[in-house]
Amino acid sequence: VITRYAPVHIGRAEPRLEARDKVTGQARYAVDHHLPGECYAWPVQATFARGRVSNVDIADALALDGVLAVLWHGNAPRLEPGDHADLMLLQSPEVRYYGEVVALVVATTQERAREGAGAVHVQADVAAADTVLRADHPGLYEPEIVNAGYQGRLDHGDFDTGFTAADVRVDATYRTPTEHHNAMEPHATTAFWEHGKLNVFDATQASSAVRETLAALFELPPQLVRVHNEHVGGGFGAKGQPRPNVVLAAMAARCIGRPVKLALGRSMLFALAGYRTPTIQRIRLGADRNGRLLAVGHESISQTSRLVEYTEQCAVVSRVNYATPNLTTSHRVVALDVPPPTWMRAPGECPGSFALESAIDELAAAGNWDPVQLRIGNDTDRDAEGLPFSSRHLVECLREGAERFGWAGRDPRPASRREGRWLLGTGVAAASFPAITWPSTATARATADDHFEVAVNAADIGTGARTVMRQIAADALGCPETCVEIRVGDSAIGFATVAGGSMGTSSWGWAVTKACRLLRERIDRVHGGQVPPEGVAVSADTTADIAERGEYARHAFGAQFCAVRVDPGTGEVRLDRMLGVFAGGRIVNPTTARSQLVGGMTMGVSMALLEQTVLDARTGDFVTSDLASYHVAVNADIPRIDVSFVPEDDPHLNPMGSKGLGELGIVGAAAAVTNAVYHAIGVRVRSLPITPAALLRAVPG
Repeated sequence: VITRYAPVHIGRAEPRLEARDKVTGQARYAVDHHLPGECYAWPVQATFARGRVSNVDIADALALDGVLAVLWHGNAPRLEPGDHADLMLLQSPEVRYYGEVVALVVATTQERAREGAGAVHVQADVAAADTVLRADHPGLYEPEIVNAGYQGRLDHGDFDTGFTAADVRVDATYRTPTEHHNAMEPHATTAFWEHGKLNVFDATQASSAVRETLAALFELPPQLVRVHNEHVGGGFGAKGQPRPNVVLAAMAARCIGRPVKLALGRSMLFALAGYRTPTIQRIRLGADRNGRLLAVGHESISQTSRLVEYTEQCAVVSRVNYATPNLTTSHRVVALDVPPPTWMRAPGECPGSFALESAIDELAAAGNWDPVQLRIGNDTDRDAEGLPFSSRHLVECLREGAERFGWAGRDPRPASRREGRWLLGTGVAAASFPAITWPSTATARATADDHFEVAVNAADIGTGARTVMRQIAADALGCPETCVEIRVGDSAIGFATVAGGSMGTSSWGWAVTKACRLLRERIDRVHGGQVPPEGVAVSADTTADIAERGEYARHAFGAQFCAVRVDPGTGEVRLDRMLGVFAGGRIVNPTTARSQLVGGMTMGVSMALLEQTVLDARTGDFVTSDLASYHVAVNADIPRIDVSFVPEDDPHLNPMGSKGLGELGIVGAAAAVTNAVYHAIGVRVRSLPITPAALLRAVPG
């Protein structure tokens, strides 16, 4: 059991500390830092998916006034090979995907750099490319480990026997498309070298990881690399790992001896910043006549690139949500001539829950059971590996959500409610996401004027990290928040984990709590309760603390309820309202927590009805590579979203008792929408997004 304290500031709704800086333009992002002699870089991208560059003619580009250099594999500095094959930029003539960087132009202005890029002539030997994921692809294989360290396959019991013995069965295949993050701030870097030390301002969710990666690539001691990310304009996972922009900017800055800025264009992000892999998922569910699950099967197929292996852990959600004596879960992946996929908000759990929670809804319809009661009746106190949950309040979320939403009295018959030209429907889905805590460090310093300076290398990507860290610090110090100054976004502070996996607050907050407690103890024990004129500082590392925790399955849970209207004549789907009820441990700041959950649910609606990246199979190019053709939900699409919290006290998490919320909101959201669409019109669409055309194609006749 982790030592906790009575919170004073934790749980209070507080405005964001950086809000005024952002709305007044004072917040500086990666390329807002101006340096003497700065210049600009612009990449040249491959216009084919597979082949080999035979020649790069840079003469016309260099002849342009203001162009300082053109880097390509024939003249670029050598990088040290390591674990980052996707970052070995301009090191080889090989091209592995459409849009891969084959040259980089550096010029005195961004406009001249772009003009120079257009003047670079690339000759290549192009080969036939394999770019399309399909369920019968001969290259599919089963990895032992998938994303986040999960086993690729996990079975228990006898699935075939259980499924065959079931009174009610569902066997369906669900598909999700390629999706892109499209954060407001593009991937961007300002890089400069000074006395052999590399400094970068980078749009990253993980400055510590960027620092270690750059040190390895450029053969530098880590202490000679410093990464700043004080403000980051969104990420959703795409900025969770080092990206080509930071390596290219650092390389160019070293070559020309001047600061270099590189902000990728919006269309470039579709190839160079990662994406959510498309998935094909087969779900098989078998239940007895009372609705008890006898067998659950979840098979997931996805794609990766030829450069690095990444396997989305879609089937993992079926190891958590429900009890069953017979389970089979597996993942298969195929390496294609495509850009590397990556984390996107709730990787694995998001597309996985769409498939599982849609199938649960189909099972409820087949057995004539209420979808809420079916989920409640199959609740469990352990995960598929037998670990007990540290806390689990999914049933409470479902019951409270049903009451708040007005679920009672719902007519289960599809297409039974009409309002003018609209058919009305309601749907529900469960949500779960791991409550992860990774080691981090923090430093706390007291000054003689009764103020405290707390530094933790958190990344505030729009989540309110600064704000909640100050609340946590003030609680641990036992002082007003106004006495605490928080510093984040600088790798020089010390190691801290990524702002991803919904682990930020739990990980950084534990380090902050430990440092502040140690500081208070030192002031009281060594200095008699008085801060000396020179101040007092302590540092803390939570590595050992986290390793000493007990063995539990730690997860946050929630329930999503949705009401939609469907026009059967046009196929148009409109969201009427949505409710999410969540059990996320102790809520540090209700304002920022609600914002994260509303954002996640909005992305879930967008996933269900709008989002898809279209690939041209002939070229391997993502053709919906701008915000005009890649559709996302806007204000008119989201009339009403409500969020509620179930009080939860879990002593097995961290000193704050918090779980992550950043990703939980999107998990289950798409399934709730699609289940509501089925209830409205009586047609089940198993491939996202449910566009009007897709819905009309699914309507019989």
